[in-house]
Amino acid sequence: MDNDEILENIGALVEEERALRSRTGGLLDEERTRLAEVEVQLDQCWDLLRQRRAKTEFGEDPDTAALRPAAEVENYRS
Repeated sequence: MDNDEILENIGALVEEERALRSRTGGLLDEERTRLAEVEVQLDQCWDLLRQRRAKTEFGEDPDTAALRPAAEVENYRS
């Protein structure tokens, strides 16, 4: 996946997240589960994009960047 594909995926996930968050009357259990999945996927995509950009900046092959496990990206500190 190249940077443009990652950004497209991020855009689609953001749209889905906004749609879920804008639901009135609360979310069903499966919608809450999906929202949590979308949030994790967004974190993973942003992390992958940052990895690729850093590798490019330092003359490394961005294609060697790898999607990190959810448990890893969810435990980063801002």
